Amino acid sequence: MTIQEQILQDISLAFKALFDHQVEPSTLSLQPTRKEFEGTYTFVMFPFLKVTKTNPEQAGTMIGQYLKENSTAVKNFNVVKGFLNLVVEENLWVDVFQKLYTKEKIGQLPSNGQKVMVEYSSPNTNKPLHLGHLRNNFLGFSISKILAANGYEVIKANLVNDRGIHICKSMVAYKHLANGETPDSAGIKGDHLAGKYYVAFDQEYKRQVAELKESGQSEDMAKSMAPWMMEAQEMLRKWEAGDKETVDLWKQMNQWVYQGFNETYKRMGVLFDKFYYESDTYLLGKDIVEEGLKKGVFYKKENGSVWVDLTDEGLDEKLVLRGDGTSVYITQDMGTADLKYKDFTLDKSVYVVGNEQDYHFDVLFKIMRKLGRPYGDGLYHLSYGMVDLPTGKMKSREGTVVDADDLMQEMIDTAESHTKELGKIDGFSDEQAKELYEILGMGALKYFLLKVDPKKRMLFNPQESIEFQGNTGPFIQYSHARISAILRKADQIGVDFKTADFTQLEKIETSEQDLIILLNDFEKKIRQAGEDLAPSIIAQYMFDLAKEYNRFYAELPIFNEADALVQSFRVALSNQVAKTLKAGMKLLGVRVPDRM
Repeated sequence: MTIQEQILQDISLAFKALFDHQVEPSTLSLQPTRKEFEGTYTFVMFPFLKVTKTNPEQAGTMIGQYLKENSTAVKNFNVVKGFLNLVVEENLWVDVFQKLYTKEKIGQLPSNGQKVMVEYSSPNTNKPLHLGHLRNNFLGFSISKILAANGYEVIKANLVNDRGIHICKSMVAYKHLANGETPDSAGIKGDHLAGKYYVAFDQEYKRQVAELKESGQSEDMAKSMAPWMMEAQEMLRKWEAGDKETVDLWKQMNQWVYQGFNETYKRMGVLFDKFYYESDTYLLGKDIVEEGLKKGVFYKKENGSVWVDLTDEGLDEKLVLRGDGTSVYITQDMGTADLKYKDFTLDKSVYVVGNEQDYHFDVLFKIMRKLGRPYGDGLYHLSYGMVDLPTGKMKSREGTVVDADDLMQEMIDTAESHTKELGKIDGFSDEQAKELYEILGMGALKYFLLKVDPKKRMLFNPQESIEFQGNTGPFIQYSHARISAILRKADQIGVDFKTADFTQLEKIETSEQDLIILLNDFEKKIRQAGEDLAPSIIAQYMFDLAKEYNRFYAELPIFNEADALVQSFRVALSNQVAKTLKAGMKLLGVRVPDRM
């Protein structure tokens, strides 16, 4: 039983003893006491005035006095306008710390026997990854880590959009302009090479449209009759028919792109267990359409097209198959959902996709539930907001995107100049310094993109993200490095902080108690982040813990402490904070250095 559970049980007994009223402990709750008042937990009296039949101050005083006299957990209390603030017995926090400190593994809940797939990244093979992909990949990877920490078996999946008219656009431009250029001959990554020709297509296409409009064509006609657009559409038809020349070019360009993606993923620090390719899955789903027609979930219109009516679900009618028998996106996604379940027998499936696809996934999930899929209730769209820069919105086809590779390198370069300015690399070899810049730059980038609630649109500020003060990755990383230095010194001077028995401590200070309370919350935060699919909860907790540790460090001596047991305890407390910071930042995909 936790301290909170014990207090809630004792409050339940107080209601029975004082007011002859049974209140189940599970219906009661405590909240942290505000910093300006003495206490650890606060119990709000207002909802119970009908039971107490007295004013909130009197009721709070009566319950507080009962707890002080009868509860082994409560040392003292005070009442502020109906808020009962409870001071917990110090020795209980020492017991809590002793249990935390001797625990073999922190931040890992027991297996729940469930399997979940997290699908993220989902790049197009006609361009390199950009800033928006960074948020997507960091979110997906972090959610995978958090769900694994919650006891799930996690499969990290990537559905690659490797076919379609957008891919053919890059291929058409390459065919006309490349003269056999390769990533090696051009000296650039394969994904950047494909992106170069995607931009080239758009530029030439706009020129052709303008030319046709000048000759008297309407804008719509000019757009559809532009030679390169017609060629791209013909190329798509050839690809679907298996034309060897077209398929060979498609395979070659995609292979270059995958090599480029792999380099980017490696620097991002993200991994995948399973890749799905749209070229393999785009025909899936047609059998499901037939099944839906038989079950009466879908219906056919006179032109042969197949629809689902979701008006009873608060939506509208949605096309699931064209009249000519060709698939739409929802057809493919229905088939892919079945394929995932067939491959892994999933309990849950999380799609990490931007909020512009909210409607699409709402439709998909409602259809799969109507079809009675066993996994239907476990489908979830982690809808995240776009990332903006001070310079404005990005457009891939115009070549105005913020390239992921460039941004990551910029962050690492900024970390280098910032660290050198602060003189934090004394005694580092060139190789050690280079690794530190990588850890700091990538940590700053990931933390800044993950600390914001995923649902919110956000503004990314590279300069703000790299600061060593405030709610940033480097601030937390620096806190870990500071503690690592303390632990090295403790080892050097022979402080026994690994095997000491701290239950003999007679007193702990307020800042020590506050740290233990926070450390004790780690698993609760992991559960909450898993339930809400929000790495921002872990990020905020990491910042709160680092900030609280720095307050403790500023207020209390460690190596100048005369009492050997207290000194040992403070080193052990520091060690537990370091382990928790490392485990928590790992859930965000962020490394923490031992030296800075």
